[in-house]
Amino acid sequence: MVDLSNDDFFHKLTAFTRFEGVTDSTNYQPLPDDWLIAVADIVSSTKAIAAGRYKSVNMAGASVISAILNALDKGDYPFVFGGDGALVAIPPSGEARVRQALAAVRTWVIEELQLELRTALVPMSAIRSEGLDVMVARFSPSEHVSYAMFFGGGTSWAERQMKAGHFIVEAAAPQARPDLTGLSCRWNPIKAHNGEIVSIIAVPGDIGNSAKFQLLVADIIAIAKEESRDGHPVPVEGPTPSLIFEGAEMEARAQAQTADRWWRKLAIGAQIVLIYILDRLGFRMAAFDARIYRSDLAANSDFRKFDDGLKMTIDVDAERLSRIEARLRQAEAEGVCRYGLHRQDSALMTCFVPTPLMRDHMHFIDGASGGYAMAAMAMRGKKPPELAAGA
Repeated sequence: MVDLSNDDFFHKLTAFTRFEGVTDSTNYQPLPDDWLIAVADIVSSTKAIAAGRYKSVNMAGASVISAILNALDKGDYPFVFGGDGALVAIPPSGEARVRQALAAVRTWVIEELQLELRTALVPMSAIRSEGLDVMVARFSPSEHVSYAMFFGGGTSWAERQMKAGHFIVEAAAPQARPDLTGLSCRWNPIKAHNGEIVSIIAVPGDIGNSAKFQLLVADIIAIAKEESRDGHPVPVEGPTPSLIFEGAEMEARAQAQTADRWWRKLAIGAQIVLIYILDRLGFRMAAFDARIYRSDLAANSDFRKFDDGLKMTIDVDAERLSRIEARLRQAEAEGVCRYGLHRQDSALMTCFVPTPLMRDHMHFIDGASGGYAMAAMAMRGKKPPELAAGA
């Protein structure tokens, strides 16, 4: 039997390649007892989104993943991007480094993005003492990357504990900076081509994580699969390179100190222009092929995931969206699920690219006008006020 108790836990998991596998319990293994859950989210993210700060919110969420993975030498650890936050499971050997990274990224988000980031580090022992678990599966949307899927109720409990002020990692001293190498936000919003971009969250309802909920997840996935490329919001050839440098300012803030920021923005602009030219002319430069890079952008994207519930940002037509909504309403009425849904005309991509010369770059997808954060707000709005936690 494979030893799944050490730092290579996630790397040793057998990956599944069809997303339907998220409903198969045999794909999941329990996180080791001595691991921890690093969790973070933006306070009042819906207010920031209402002010049009979608890119900043997504950049802050992705910065948590970047900071932790860089602190752990870009190791293979399970994580999930939630739009206005993120979660990373880490081994005990990395606890001190991750605490430092979380503290620094909290300070960076405050000072550079003018957002308040909550951060916490929750031990698995605390989660299991509540009778909950964190089960992890490894999903590979392409041969180059893998994303973690979670169930068991433990990650949701960890997030609630953070919001209640427990297990908190406080911000570092002013001007502390995490290592955000590879974090980028260069792509313009990607317009819907099938109908609408829809961000969906569906979590277990009153009857718990039952067979009925698993059937609901399978049904929603099946309807989305009827759409071209399962409703993937990014074209198969990848997004079109653009000469509009929106997002370059935030990337420069992530990569350079204030004194060097202007030069970093010039370098980012030059790289965008170079990729645009290489793509248009079909040229390669050394080991870099712009068209392969663009197609990998689509293949490596995390437009659907499972984190104690189904989360998808998909591009679907009106007929399929109507069927998805009807199925969700029925399940909610039966106590099978609670759900939130948010429509928009485009998707947003935030990226973690350790090096463009390798094909393991990862791309986080959310709706471009609030996506998961707005879907979560819609879901919370259906709960009794005393049960609704603020975003």
